[in-house]
Amino acid sequence: MPSTSISKTDYDPESRVLSVWFVASGKRYEFEGVPPETFAAFRAAFAKGRFFNDHIRNHFRYRRISGDER
Repeated sequence: MPSTSISKTDYDPESRVLSVWFVASGKRYEFEGVPPETFAAFRAAFAKGRFFNDHIRNHFRYRRISGDER
């Protein structure tokens, strides 16, 4: 199901980096150390924004990637 808050995600299982692009800002953030199981649950979640807020935001170190704004 598409999300109203998250426009795109990408995951690198080798580095365990999750990239998330947000609808409202168009900004991209990378979250470090995300286990493959967490990403799989995120992809499968019905409410991706809620899953992100409950299980990813404030649980993993992150950084904003510049140059990805619309």
